[in-house]
Formats: sequence, C-alpha cells, structure tokens
Amino acid sequence: MRRITSLGLAFALVASGVAAFALHAAAAAGQVYRISQKGRAFQPSALVIKKGETVQIVNDDGELLHHAYVDSPTFHYDSGDQEPGGKAEIVFPVSGTFAVLCGIHPKMKLAVRVDGN
Repeated sequence: MRRITSLGLAFALVASGVAAFALHAAAAAGQVYRISQKGRAFQPSALVIKKGETVQIVNDDGELLHHAYVDSPTFHYDSGDQEPGGKAEIVFPVSGTFAVLCGIHPKMKLAVRVDGN
C-alpha cells in the first residue's frame, strides 16, 4: 500500500486547486467567437452570443484596412484601423441587438444579438 506524505498531500491539494481555478477562469471568460473580415464582408454576418462573451474580429483581407465599430445608445466600441492580419476583440457587457460596422466599407455589417445571463 502506498503511503501519502504530508508534502505529497499538500502538492495534490495545490495542484487540484490550480486546475479548478483554471477551469473556473475559463468558464468565467466565456466563449470567444471568431469573425472574419474577408471580401469586404463580415463572415458570418450574424451572431447570437451571451452577455460578457467576446467577438474576435480578424482582418483576413490581404491588402485592405478595416475599422470595426459599434455605436448604440447602450454600448460603444471602436477598433481603430485594422491592418491585414490584425485582430480586434469586442466584449459585449450589455444585452441587446447591435450592428458592428466597418468605418471604411459602409456595406459591411455584422448583426450581434446579445442575450442576458
């Protein structure tokens, strides 16, 4: 029979606590949804997420700049100019329906519905 030392027990408790904390932190961080900017369009063009989750917008257009923004009465976001390959992350802290637009290409639109927790 294997004997557990107090040092071994302490190590096991710390390791399990770290694993539980990492799991909790991942759950608290929420889902990250990747949206591509390609062909002067958001792909996909519509998304349903939960409040507090993250939308990552990636400029996959080879030589084009993009500029994602949200301007609503309850939430504002502005990525600034996004170089090709650049990423912007939007965390939606409130529920509602939002239009993510491109300040450079006015026909680009991403509809994001944010459901409360």
